Amino acid sequence: MTAPGGTRVAYLGPEGTFTHQAALEWARRPAPSGTASSGTLPDDDDAARGADTAPGAVTAEPLDTVKDVHDVVAAGTADVGVVAIESSVEGYVVPSLDALLSSADVVAVDEVALDVSFDAFVRPDHGDLTEVSAHPHGLAQCSGFVNGTGLATAPASSNAAACRDAGPGTIALGPTICGELYGLETYAKAVEDFRGGRTRFLVLTRRSAASAYLAASRAAGATDWKTMLAITPSVTGPGVLARITAAFGDRGVNMSSLITRPLKAQESKYVFVVTFDEAPWDQGAREVLGDLLAAGDSLKTLGLFPAGAGFRALDGVLDPDHVPVGSVSAKDVAEDRGRGLLW
Repeated sequence: MTAPGGTRVAYLGPEGTFTHQAALEWARRPAPSGTASSGTLPDDDDAARGADTAPGAVTAEPLDTVKDVHDVVAAGTADVGVVAIESSVEGYVVPSLDALLSSADVVAVDEVALDVSFDAFVRPDHGDLTEVSAHPHGLAQCSGFVNGTGLATAPASSNAAACRDAGPGTIALGPTICGELYGLETYAKAVEDFRGGRTRFLVLTRRSAASAYLAASRAAGATDWKTMLAITPSVTGPGVLARITAAFGDRGVNMSSLITRPLKAQESKYVFVVTFDEAPWDQGAREVLGDLLAAGDSLKTLGLFPAGAGFRALDGVLDPDHVPVGSVSAKDVAEDRGRGLLW
């Protein structure tokens, strides 16, 4: 799927964020055959400033918060919005997830996945360095570098904001684009703890417009899909989660992710957000949805998008080097199992 000419794309700013990069990448994707052609984007310098310099160009507009992005999409003042949803290092982005749960008129219809690497920047005229600044996720993903500096940390609203607002005593962490964009010098490159980290971004639109975007993706040949579904059980208690997960297993539908979010002001009551590897119109998924509705659950599709070229069926093999530190298995001696399980 691509951005037709004249599309207004809102994203979590300021300019130079990874989300900005994701928005530009989505807008530059080739146009699917038989759909509207892609809008022309301005050159990199103008695009970084959200400029619309050509007729029919895709306009990228930075906003201050995830809620702002959802609000302009819901109001129709932006055609689509782009927000981060999951980091392979830090997990789900809670504000983005909660905004989707609370947005009656906004749904995800596409995704962009980016390799994420952080550079460290300083002002050319910097004095004594006293702090390291980045979004809290950025600070967490670069904790080795941050701790190695021995400096205080200064959380920012985004990594690009940290670079934009960096003072003379600040080391700011952010995407490579921020150096040139904000007139900074590179202090160190690729300072993240884990190489190969990736972040997924969702492309949002109004529910009334979703069918057109999904039709374009299907016309372009999309056959593998991912669905994000919110499931709110009407009755809680023992066995509720087992019943929900069994519904997917019994119908042969792969659930690739499951997380919980609390129902606001409802103690010990949760909504389950699952991602599964089918579209709602596929037979297995329709049967699962029917089973959940028959059980009295409330359902809401938060997102439906092509799985992408990198999609592959799970091979069922887990790399033991990536399980939580201190985990035990049946092959461990009894003493180690006792220590790990506290039994």
